[in-house]
Amino acid sequence: METRAIRDESDIESVVGIANAVYPDDPITAHEFVSWGDQARERCDLVADDNGSIVGAARTFFESRRPNPWVHIWVPPAERRRGIGSALFGDASAWARSKGYAGFEAWIREDADESIAFASRLGFEETGRERGLSLDLTAIEAPVVQAPAGIELTTWAKRPEVAPGLHEVYAEAAVDIPGEEDEEVDPFEEWLRNDMQSAGDRAEGTFVALAGDEVVGYAKFHFSAAQPTTVYHDMTGVKRAWRGRGIASALKATQIRWAKENGYEELRTSNEERNAPIRKLNKRFGYQPAVGRIYLRGPLSAT
Repeated sequence: METRAIRDESDIESVVGIANAVYPDDPITAHEFVSWGDQARERCDLVADDNGSIVGAARTFFESRRPNPWVHIWVPPAERRRGIGSALFGDASAWARSKGYAGFEAWIREDADESIAFASRLGFEETGRERGLSLDLTAIEAPVVQAPAGIELTTWAKRPEVAPGLHEVYAEAAVDIPGEEDEEVDPFEEWLRNDMQSAGDRAEGTFVALAGDEVVGYAKFHFSAAQPTTVYHDMTGVKRAWRGRGIASALKATQIRWAKENGYEELRTSNEERNAPIRKLNKRFGYQPAVGRIYLRGPLSAT
């Protein structure tokens, strides 16, 4: 077995097949995998090749929000305990070290006991948790949308010129999420490319709250071609001066109603466990517990 860089579309298809075998209830397409990689400032994509068969994969990438690169390693259950994950981690560490990094960020599903144990052996420690949530749209009535006084609810598709105002909301809201206080805010063009125009982003699925011409809040969906009946909540943010007026609630109701009217069957989201306001809001709309994530930070491999 050797570890090497991804070479071609065939490798990408194999990696996506492995990732979907590891997370069968959260699949992605090859196009989505490529688009995700294109968002990184720097990245290294690796596979474990066993005589022509791809038996594992890793993606290491750096984005501006955190001091260390992320590392993801996927090994199907049938191929585990052969040293594949360790080999991929070693090569990913070598790449990160060559770029001047000293550690990794990672996340693992909270139900992935083997992966949690593997990360622990590598020296990773928990830095935070996100609680997963799901809303069964087939079991509810669409909520009534009531905009607060003086607030207009629309979409980015109908008001494309408001992108700078959306970024202003993001710049305030992102750093107010517990655990994100010290992270860097992406400049406008980078944020627009990575957060608003990726393969899973749609202007008609980004809902905007306006007070006159000022953007005071927005909530956006993330879509997946591999999951045509499910849509994911991405960012919900309101400017600090406009919080406590029911804007986030109106945006959430708008999202739920739109998703139901457009034939979606499930909404999924995750909330940092210390983010009490958004957790309270989602509970009020009937979201039920689902699988969450554990966030970790750890060292590079020693060799």
